[in-house]
Amino acid sequence: MKILILKPSALGDVVQALPVARLLKQSYPTAQIHWWVAEVFAPLLEGDPDLAAVHRFRRKGWGRLSAWRHFGAMMRELRRERFDWVIDLQGLARSAVVAWLARGGLTVGVDSGRDGARAAYDRLVPRPEAAVHAVDWYKAVVRALDADADAEFEWLPEQPEVAAAVRESWPALTGEWAVVCPGGRWRTKLWPEAHFHDLIRQLLAEQPGLRVAVMGDKADAAVGGRLAAVDGERCLDLTGKTSLKEMIEWLRSARVVITNDTGPMHVAAALGRPVVAVFGPTDPRRTGPYRAPGEVLRLPLDCSPCLSQYCFNPVQLECLWSLSPRRVLAAVRPWLAGACG
Repeated sequence: MKILILKPSALGDVVQALPVARLLKQSYPTAQIHWWVAEVFAPLLEGDPDLAAVHRFRRKGWGRLSAWRHFGAMMRELRRERFDWVIDLQGLARSAVVAWLARGGLTVGVDSGRDGARAAYDRLVPRPEAAVHAVDWYKAVVRALDADADAEFEWLPEQPEVAAAVRESWPALTGEWAVVCPGGRWRTKLWPEAHFHDLIRQLLAEQPGLRVAVMGDKADAAVGGRLAAVDGERCLDLTGKTSLKEMIEWLRSARVVITNDTGPMHVAAALGRPVVAVFGPTDPRRTGPYRAPGEVLRLPLDCSPCLSQYCFNPVQLECLWSLSPRRVLAAVRPWLAGACG
């Protein structure tokens, strides 16, 4: 049996969809599972023990002639595989077109209710409830394929070679680290930089044995540099300086991860690390750190969650600015108790 999973982006979405591959592989051990993913996230999946192949999707330059040529070549490649099942976990027009063109024996898709994607599927899997978590929705897809959605699995197995390379590059990783992730895809998800600054300063003052790693992609580099400057000896700026797999090993070693609603939050949750997450416009019931130890912090405002990239509150970003560093610090303390004295 050959199975194609379509989940091209983003980082957190891909991580949350990984249980589908894990659970299907357990129920159907001889299945060859392929994954279609945006090329920027392909390194996360390449070499995965449950995947037979990873197909890269080039998002940049969409609409150019070269991009259409790439798309045509990619679709020919997918059709040659003659998939028995094509599973669209994105549920949008672009992924639905790929699902339909792949010509699988059975096409299954999540019913997002957007972009008319449902017309491409043989079988629809609706969200069980409005507030159900994305991971549980994906598990409903597993059940729809008569597979065991409740089996135990390791979400992100350690890759010893990557872990060894990380320890070689950053020998201090063996100490006690809090990882701070100040980035996010939306401006409305960003807890204020000034709050992160105050939180780091207070953490270091309270925990003399603690060090702080600031993590994110290249877009977070300016913020990362300023936050790491709180203490040049005890803070490390890793923004834009790690590969996806190196980031995973850093998060695996963290004592606690303090984060906005962003991709590394979902990685930390998948690794079972304590997560203290700040939420504003998004709904943690649907996209929070799945079953991770720690705490989700959000203010009970009438406008939150608004699920919007733009703030229409007269008090701009009140949901984030009014959430004080003191409150976040209180949520972090239990995960450092007795560890960094």
